[in-house]
Amino acid sequence: MPELPEVEALREFLDAHLTGKEIARVLPVAISVLKAYDPPLSALEGARVTAVGRHGKYLDITAGGLHLLIHLARAGWLQWRDALPPGPPRPGKGPLALRTALTGGDGFDLTEAGTTKRLAVHLVHDPAEVPGVARLGPDPLADGFDRDAFAALLAGERRQIKGALRDQGLIAGIGNAYSDEILHAARMSPFKPVQNLGDDEITTLYEALRTTLADAIARSHGLEAGRLKAEKKSGLRVHGRTGEPCPVCGDTIREVSFSDSSLQYCPTCQTGGRPLADRRLSRLLK
Repeated sequence: MPELPEVEALREFLDAHLTGKEIARVLPVAISVLKAYDPPLSALEGARVTAVGRHGKYLDITAGGLHLLIHLARAGWLQWRDALPPGPPRPGKGPLALRTALTGGDGFDLTEAGTTKRLAVHLVHDPAEVPGVARLGPDPLADGFDRDAFAALLAGERRQIKGALRDQGLIAGIGNAYSDEILHAARMSPFKPVQNLGDDEITTLYEALRTTLADAIARSHGLEAGRLKAEKKSGLRVHGRTGEPCPVCGDTIREVSFSDSSLQYCPTCQTGGRPLADRRLSRLLK
């Protein structure tokens, strides 16, 4: 799933390739992709793109006073094309979900792999009209998101750290992969309760969060959209690396599997050398 660093890199890429250009048409190919119908996508025809923004994991393309909001979900992606194929795309069983064509002949496709369709596109007058945007917590890389602001968010939390970091209503943009990376950098168990964090641990977690995300964005800076997935995978130290040696201590990276996801961690770095039970109700390790 694309998370804050990849979506920010896509925003930067689209800002350079879209801003100032005129939209010829936006064509949905998969019925499931479009989540709003008023205004219609035809309202963007002839509109000029004035900005490309980001809200957490949402891309925000502004054109003609409207906002085209894109959430790539777990299996969605954006593919830029310098020259789009002639003629409208045909609905079918392929991954193509939506095509945005510019008057110059270039544009981008939104694709989604797999059978579970969660890719979402909204055309609205105000981004806050999209429920997923309206509920977002603060952006963790915003100038005002300092250590005290982070501590204030965690105050009263009684969840495990992993779950709190992934909650988009608490902090925007962090998902399964980067929560694993942040906790590894902070040397903390994903199952440690937030209320058990001391002041020094909150500081450590905050610094790991900011550094991990900033480093990931720096690695993706200037990359074309098609190279971002590979860059994300190559830069991850523990997530998706079950069975490999930890790059810090050399211990074997372990995994805890759930019904629809998994987390990875290093026992030596994060849980005092003790492996977590690989079941949903694993015993909390401090």
